[in-house]
Amino acid sequence: MAGRLQDKVAVVTGGATGIGEAICKKFAREGAKVVVNGLPWDPVEAVAEEIRKAGGTAVACPGDVATEEGAQGCIQKALDEFGRLDILISNAGVFPEENETDKYSYDAMEQLIHSNVVGHVVMTKLAIPHLQKSKGNIVYAGSESGMNGMPFYTVYGGTKGFVHAFMRGVAVEQARHGVRANAVCPGPIDTAWLHPGSGPMTAKTQQLAISAVALGRLGTPEEVANVYAFLASAEASYVTGSLYLVDGAITITKSAVGAMADRSLKKEPEGELDLRHQHEGRAELH
Repeated sequence: MAGRLQDKVAVVTGGATGIGEAICKKFAREGAKVVVNGLPWDPVEAVAEEIRKAGGTAVACPGDVATEEGAQGCIQKALDEFGRLDILISNAGVFPEENETDKYSYDAMEQLIHSNVVGHVVMTKLAIPHLQKSKGNIVYAGSESGMNGMPFYTVYGGTKGFVHAFMRGVAVEQARHGVRANAVCPGPIDTAWLHPGSGPMTAKTQQLAISAVALGRLGTPEEVANVYAFLASAEASYVTGSLYLVDGAITITKSAVGAMADRSLKKEPEGELDLRHQHEGRAELH
């Protein structure tokens, strides 16, 4: 039985670790031909090889997609290897610092704007002509932090708010060409970014985040990837300009309702994807 993305060609930026790895492996299971992008020090080649060993189709394309050279390289890789581009998953981003706004470092600010803002614009600009030909679609990495006020993450949340607005503009502008655009907005997800010691989040803020999740737990990268797969597929043919919250209801809660969740709900589902890679303490550009 053919998968939902059978023979579609997808470029996944930030595809080597965390949610990005899950998206690449989910898409491959659904029949897509995947171009795995990540920064040069990310395990890009490893993820592509793991997909191939599992029977999928994938090629690696390391590079910084917030530069014209890096972005064009990924698109050209898709064209050279597979002859077309159907899906852009604009997922690359960084999460370098937890701090109050007046104490936020300029270095972290510049990294966020470079990767979380410029990267989405550059990839979109260069991908659109090819997506118009294929009547393809774009799915962006949004965030519940771009919708909710979050202390210590004002700059990060601001970049995600930009992504949401940018996506909606692209959706309206490109609809006449048959190109859809949507965004997935995860809440707290079980990746290295949210683990004290391997990412910028402290144990205190992690517990605060979990306490505000109605399901009482972190989400998994696979749970997020499942929503990306739906939005990228023909099943979502009438969905464009939408923000899909994958946040365990954190956006609509007003108290620490996570403590009320039944114990059985607090265990993460095992999932089906073989996920191996995290940022291992690197949440920033180098």
